[in-house]
Amino acid sequence: MLQSVTFRSALVVAACALWLSAHAMADDAKHAIDIPSGELGAALDLLAKQARVDIIYRPEQAQGLETRGVKGDLSTSEAAAKLLEGTSLVLSTDASGAIMVAAPLRRGGATANPTSTTQKAKGSFWGRFHLAEAGEAISTGPAALEYSDGERKKEVVEEVIVTGTRTSGMAVMDSPAPVQILSAEALRAASGNGDLMSTLAQIVPSLTMQAFGYDMAEQTLLAKLRGLSPNHVLVLVDGKRRHTTANLAVDGGSPYQGGAGVDLNFLPVDAIDHIEVLTDGAAAQYGTDAIAGVINIILKKSSSGGSVNASAGQYGNSQGRTYDASLNSGFEPGNGAYLNVTGEIRRHAHSNVSGPDQRLVNPDNLATYPNSNMVNAPGYPNLNQGLGDGQTLNRQALVNSGVTFGNGTQVYFSGTFAHKNAEAYQNYRLPSKAHYIDPVSGQTVYPYPFGFSPLEATSEDDFQTNLGIKGTTGTWNWDVTTGYGGDKVSLSTLHTYNTGYSSLYNVPSPTDIYDGRLQANQWTTTADFNRDIDLGWAGPLNVAFGAEYRHETYGIHAGAPISYLAGGASGYPGFTPSDAGSHSRNNEAVYLDLAAHPIEPLRLDAAVRTEHYSDFGHATVGKLTGRYDFTPAFALRGTVSNGFRAPTLAEEYYTSTVVNTTTAFVQLAPDSPGGRLLGLGNGLQAEHSVNFSLGMVWRPTPRMSATLDLYQITVTNRIVGSGQIIGSAGGTIYSPIVNDAIIASGNPIDPSVVASGTTGINIFANGIDTRTRGADLVFTFPVDYSFGKVTWSASATYNNTTVTKYATTPNSLAGGNPPIDELYDPTAYSDLTTATPKYTVNLGALFTVERFSANLLEKIYGPSSDYESDDGDNGQGGPFPACTARGGLFICPGGLDYYRNEIPVTAITNLDLSYQFSEHLRFSIGALNLFNKLPPHLNATILAHESSFYYGDSNSVIQYPIFSPYGINGGFYYVRIGATF
Repeated sequence: MLQSVTFRSALVVAACALWLSAHAMADDAKHAIDIPSGELGAALDLLAKQARVDIIYRPEQAQGLETRGVKGDLSTSEAAAKLLEGTSLVLSTDASGAIMVAAPLRRGGATANPTSTTQKAKGSFWGRFHLAEAGEAISTGPAALEYSDGERKKEVVEEVIVTGTRTSGMAVMDSPAPVQILSAEALRAASGNGDLMSTLAQIVPSLTMQAFGYDMAEQTLLAKLRGLSPNHVLVLVDGKRRHTTANLAVDGGSPYQGGAGVDLNFLPVDAIDHIEVLTDGAAAQYGTDAIAGVINIILKKSSSGGSVNASAGQYGNSQGRTYDASLNSGFEPGNGAYLNVTGEIRRHAHSNVSGPDQRLVNPDNLATYPNSNMVNAPGYPNLNQGLGDGQTLNRQALVNSGVTFGNGTQVYFSGTFAHKNAEAYQNYRLPSKAHYIDPVSGQTVYPYPFGFSPLEATSEDDFQTNLGIKGTTGTWNWDVTTGYGGDKVSLSTLHTYNTGYSSLYNVPSPTDIYDGRLQANQWTTTADFNRDIDLGWAGPLNVAFGAEYRHETYGIHAGAPISYLAGGASGYPGFTPSDAGSHSRNNEAVYLDLAAHPIEPLRLDAAVRTEHYSDFGHATVGKLTGRYDFTPAFALRGTVSNGFRAPTLAEEYYTSTVVNTTTAFVQLAPDSPGGRLLGLGNGLQAEHSVNFSLGMVWRPTPRMSATLDLYQITVTNRIVGSGQIIGSAGGTIYSPIVNDAIIASGNPIDPSVVASGTTGINIFANGIDTRTRGADLVFTFPVDYSFGKVTWSASATYNNTTVTKYATTPNSLAGGNPPIDELYDPTAYSDLTTATPKYTVNLGALFTVERFSANLLEKIYGPSSDYESDDGDNGQGGPFPACTARGGLFICPGGLDYYRNEIPVTAITNLDLSYQFSEHLRFSIGALNLFNKLPPHLNATILAHESSFYYGDSNSVIQYPIFSPYGINGGFYYVRIGATF
């Protein structure tokens, strides 16, 4: 239904665009004009009536002016020009055919006859709209001479893009590919809590952000485009590839599982000039992993001035307090040189939106010592803080510099360094969890008499340096760059205890334990060449080619022995020697890109790229893009391309143990001893993709624009995290081979979980094919009212992913009794298909009057859902029925039962109010999620299950779906002050 609505909407918009375009061309037609001499305003009104066009002017500018009149068969423009002879007013005609009459601009942008913004424009709604543009557009008449070079340069820079094309000087609305530009002002207005990732999620409808992650996934939140994996998005900084995080998201039940993309929050917002988001497959242009699109972050390069910004905010429940301060400054170290420096510090406190932990009020627990002590713990019974934000402290710096020599050659350098300390709460452990027998007294000692909540803590260093030189030799432009970046995450569990070790040796366990280290590095060197060749066409043929060499390494370093021995520390067992290892690969690539403009309305772009991975062999991909401008106001564009993505090194080699109070799952590397035992010993294979898109560009005026792009992305042999493959539950062994795989891989399991809880594995594997169909709409226009100027905007995305091929379960796992060991379960499939909102709509209004501005954004999230299992403890004699088959895809696999969690259509309101106290000082107050909306609770049946005393676990604290696109904390309210110099 929605697809047909989208198609009908596209036809309506296209028809309107064609009508306006025809209206614009009608200006060349001759009209019988007969206007006598007299008052200019009356003459302009009469001309509008005779020519049947809009003529927009301010009455006060025409007041007192006389015209000699005009008569004859003339075009509207010719007649208007004659009416204006002898006056200081100038006219221009936009693509819709409207005539704009205004006083010429002086240097600095002031009009020769300044007017108040409170006075009404002559004409209709369209007249007010056109007039709002008149002060911003560059006139094609004599007034254009009054612009300074700096003003003209600024106008061009704001509209020219460098992403999606290798042709220089390409305006965003002339682009054959869909690109959205986000200015520094737009980023600042949307960055209520200071971090770049959530800022992008507010502005770009097709980009969604992870709200919450279990364990290490909470330390590095991720983002994705068009509902695909975070690994399908390529991030560039000034056109150069950015390194990825070392922290792989392995938490099951999350649509971000398997993500190891770029941590955008290590880039300070104040260092950014603008961002270009290419929502189109670009594997042939930039790299084979750019399947969903490209985010290109363009840094500031100013050599003077700067800004200081500070903000403070918190959630509506007074948690998650956030403080952010940044400084940006430009310097000119020498003639032709620039040095732009940015520093930022950001602190974000814990939040807690956990539900009640039924273990803490279970009469059986409270009747026994030492668990009876819980009632005396501060904050009882709200002791479990397992659901909420982690605490972070980010300190980061960015340097961007360059120098241009007399021959035009430029040497440039950029570098970033960031350090982050983070802590996230794990589930609360009962007082009885930590104990040992004193060898002297023979009595049992409980080191945590009131229980304890482990903290998973990280110390992370992230850096990137790029050094390059570019210039022109003959007719060829060239650019050679080398960049080295990396991410190192050291893990520790604080306020914890290794119960198995302590009980085995009757000694106390350390409480702060080092768990090991993750490290990822990337060294990339590129050489790019391009030139224009004049073939006598409407525009030159741009020929671009180049090469890239990339060396990647990924390593896991074992933790202290106490972190993994005898089941490991509570909260997060450390990396074992069998987990540890160092892995690397090389990638070489060459590309050719041809951009042609054979006739005036037609643009074509063809690209081909060949890559060779040292571990995956060759891959060749291509892209063909075309655009045809039927009129100056309307164009169609389309793309066909294919892509290729090799697994990340983290997906191939990451191994760890993830524990809860009553569950323990081992994330097995596909090519590990355990993976080979399960019949998955061939490791991961590469993904392949095909992209199709068809879009339209509608530009009725120079400042009004609308784009609509329909797309389809198919990904074959997709790499997906498995569901929960159960080895044992409730002390009963269901799959001996799963338990054997855990033992073969050398991963420890807490003995208490083995005795009565649920154990199993998760693993990354190939085998699923998906098809994603959707549409992206972007529409902006300013209107001048009597009370001020309003820039209206509407953008939206529609996204629907279906599974076209289901994976085959290996024979070693299939056919069990009961059949609980399906490779992919309903949770895994729903994470791919329904956990991302079906659509997102952004409705915005930026209102400006004198020194005050209000930025209102209404975000409407479409429905989303997923399936959640009961961890295998359903049907074990408790009050809930045993699992029964449901038929179709989502069969009930034996001892597991699945429940559907749903988030309905939800509107979220963001508001930012700002006042410019002086030329250099601005104050803002605002809210993200103004009305403090929370997602609905999880499915009532599974919540009741988790809240049952019988099962004795802590899962009831997870009361909100972690796939919520607008988070789980409710509203965030902030104040911000900024100064420029």
